[in-house]
Amino acid sequence: MTREEKAIVIEDLTAQLADSANIYLADISGLDAVATSNLRRACFKANIKLAVVKNTLLAKAMEASDKEFGELPDVLKGNTSLMLSETGNAPAKLIKNFRKKSDKPLLKGAFIAEAIYLGDENLDSLVDIKSKEEVIGEIIGLLQSPAKNVISGLKSGGGKLAGILKTLSEK
Repeated sequence: MTREEKAIVIEDLTAQLADSANIYLADISGLDAVATSNLRRACFKANIKLAVVKNTLLAKAMEASDKEFGELPDVLKGNTSLMLSETGNAPAKLIKNFRKKSDKPLLKGAFIAEAIYLGDENLDSLVDIKSKEEVIGEIIGLLQSPAKNVISGLKSGGGKLAGILKTLSEK
């Protein structure tokens, strides 16, 4: 690979890192062709971009990026695959689900909304991260609960003002 080709790859990786809020680094070495194909297919279905990268080029792209990756470049040893996703916990869920059949991929590290996670022991924590849509859904559910209580109180009060007030005061 020539210097110009490396510069283009670094520039491309830097752009990908800038566009992604959720970046996972994984080790998929040791997977056979069938397992690798299954992993790539699962990533495609989950809208996760998977790319095998050269550690030195990714480190330079991280360095050129506007983001602060902290100690994440330290895990760039051995084989590294880059997983990019719009949903923070999607790659973690995919890795955990895939490992029901295999001992790979291993999580090397992750950069989720400016938080850094190092090591495979953080996989369960990453799976439990809620997406923005899930948090909004929970908030709406919590806000709807008091409104439902008022409506049920109005219905059970018999339609008379005294009955409605009595029902609401009991709740």
